[in-house]
Amino acid sequence: MSKTSDISGFYKLSPEDRIKIVKEFAGLSDDEANLVQSMGGLKLELANRMVENVIGAIPVPLGVAVNFLINGKDYLIPMAIEEPSVIAAASNSAKMARVKGGFFANCTNPIMMGQIQAIDVKDPYGAKMSIISAKEEIIAKANDQDPILVSLGGGAKDLDVKVIDTIKGPMVITELFVDCRDAMGANAVNTMAEAVAPIIERITKGRVLLRIISNLATKRLARVKVIMDKNTIGGEEVVDGIINAFAFASADPYRCATHNKGVMNGIIAVSLATGNDTRALEAGAHAYAARTGHYSPLTTWEKNEDGDLVGTIELPMAVGLVGGATAVHPIAKISIKILGVKSALELAEVMASVGLAQNFVALRALATEGIQRGHMKLHARNVAIMAGAKGDLIDKIASKMVEERKVRMDRAKELLKEMESQ
Repeated sequence: MSKTSDISGFYKLSPEDRIKIVKEFAGLSDDEANLVQSMGGLKLELANRMVENVIGAIPVPLGVAVNFLINGKDYLIPMAIEEPSVIAAASNSAKMARVKGGFFANCTNPIMMGQIQAIDVKDPYGAKMSIISAKEEIIAKANDQDPILVSLGGGAKDLDVKVIDTIKGPMVITELFVDCRDAMGANAVNTMAEAVAPIIERITKGRVLLRIISNLATKRLARVKVIMDKNTIGGEEVVDGIINAFAFASADPYRCATHNKGVMNGIIAVSLATGNDTRALEAGAHAYAARTGHYSPLTTWEKNEDGDLVGTIELPMAVGLVGGATAVHPIAKISIKILGVKSALELAEVMASVGLAQNFVALRALATEGIQRGHMKLHARNVAIMAGAKGDLIDKIASKMVEERKVRMDRAKELLKEMESQ
């Protein structure tokens, strides 16, 4: 029987029962399942080798989003995040998306760009042409730095040169395009950029300063489309409400910032779970949203001829399966196993799908009941815990506060005192 991520009532199960389902779905060993539930799994010795000045680690809750169907394949999606309601919302969104076939995703090739900055160039436009003429030499030198990447079909593929005007005068910027295959690519690209810098200096007779990757990965895009059945999501009024919410974000950067934050709630949670570079993803996404000079939504929402809601997303997705924390952190490796992705491109498709799902469910909540209703149910538990509640009292106090619409610390303490005295 084929595996399915369409699991009803997953949120009602205990953590022990959930891990049993995930273990069977992903083929985890007993040791891997136990490690996931060890609240971090990162030993101090390993942490000390990953970053500097280590004193410990801070575990972040790791959950699993269910119901995802992407390009006809079922996924359970690990998400590491401290914010309540995000994982539940993604799962709910994916459930509704299944009615029309789920998410349909694709990616461009995993091309990252390295930039080499040359200054003090007397004839910047002439130097630009000379660099372009030396393209084969520059690309060959870059590829000498990583023969393994080249053997896998990756490596430096092309370059471009531009002259930019700055407050310090004109600068000649050589842009090296590198196919990073299943790596995020920062180390490979930076190494190549540094290696070709002497050639650039020789050609331009200028001085090279920065030699660094760009996180605005416009040649490494993930794109996803979803069709949400109008009756499943609440009718034409809900469809129109979501489109109006999208129009608001398109016109106003203050709304758009929160719109895109909702997208990144999902993407960053998967990135963190899989050991990918969350800062690079955030920087690339927001820079891409502002690439036209107007900060715009990363998603679009419109209505098709049947009256159904059609959503799309397009954004840079520089993620990897090899290198960095992804290959070192024990929980990140298990998260990749749970996902079952076989390439960085597949991982990018999954992450962009989660971002689109997250955006849909946030807009739906805003256009109907308001964002706080579902969110506050989960937030109330945190408030109850902070007030000192334990065991069954956590849920009792949380439920009471939500019922009263008074999710506050002072009210939680009052309720705790009342219930403990009963």
